[in-house]
Amino acid sequence: MLMQPMLMRLKQHYPDCIIDVLAPSWTEGLLRALPEVHHIIVNPFPHGALQFKARYQLGVQLRAGQYDQAIVLPNSLKSALVPFFANIPLRTGFIGELRYGLLNDARKLDKTVLPLMVERFSQLAEVPQGNIPRPLAIPQLNVSVGQRDATLNKLALTLDQPVVIFCPGAEYGPAKRWPVSYFADTALRLQVRGYAVWLIGSGKDREVADNIVTHSHPDIVNLCGRTDLTDALALLSCADLVISNDSGLMHLAAALDRPLLAVFGSSSPQFTPPLSKLAQVVKIDIACSPCFKRECPLGHFNCMNQLTPDLMWRKILSVIESQ
Repeated sequence: MLMQPMLMRLKQHYPDCIIDVLAPSWTEGLLRALPEVHHIIVNPFPHGALQFKARYQLGVQLRAGQYDQAIVLPNSLKSALVPFFANIPLRTGFIGELRYGLLNDARKLDKTVLPLMVERFSQLAEVPQGNIPRPLAIPQLNVSVGQRDATLNKLALTLDQPVVIFCPGAEYGPAKRWPVSYFADTALRLQVRGYAVWLIGSGKDREVADNIVTHSHPDIVNLCGRTDLTDALALLSCADLVISNDSGLMHLAAALDRPLLAVFGSSSPQFTPPLSKLAQVVKIDIACSPCFKRECPLGHFNCMNQLTPDLMWRKILSVIESQ
């Protein structure tokens, strides 16, 4: 989602341009929802795998597309190989991992000028040293009533009650996850007030979500591992409130403009904030946060442990009582 403002900017510069995206297969459902994207090319390479010969072969296949420009968002050398092998004449990206030559429009990143990731991506749509427009366009997604209803029917869900969705996972590591017992406590409070609580996430989040159900109430609907990104979008569009760790689902909820409480601990809302006027960041200010570590390096996990259910509940009440 942080890429979409860059795509919007490309369409402003070149209204007739055709934008294809090389990305992992699990992102297809989301990319299809972006009106700026024409075609999705599945990136078959596992994270961290070089597979030099296979990257060369894919690049040769892409030569038939006669692309004018490739914008390489990851800073790895591997990510710059396919555009190089595809003979794309203009290859744009930030300097990183000795990519000189692979990129012929290599930009030096000034993190003080562009502190947000969404800003860094957007700058790559401009000419070298060009300024991004401010205010920057924010990501936007829409889900049709038909898509929403199809997903609800598929998962045997109804909208008989107002819905609060929890996104309890975070791919980067446990330091970004609000504690299971806190999610469970909050779920019970919401159920008392008549809310249905749904948990969504990937299969990797299933164990965390199971523990939340175990420590709260069996009526909580655990959907982790049962949905793809298209389903997740449809479900998030139903939410009267989303409570999420700093994760991809947080950005989807923001792009759908749902009321959102985004929990930050080891990461920073100064780098990857939810981009929506309906989103609120929930964090506590302590000296060691953000540390950007996968696990708490000090062992106390205070950035999350001190963000208690009582503190969260006050935030929740301010949202639901204004609806």
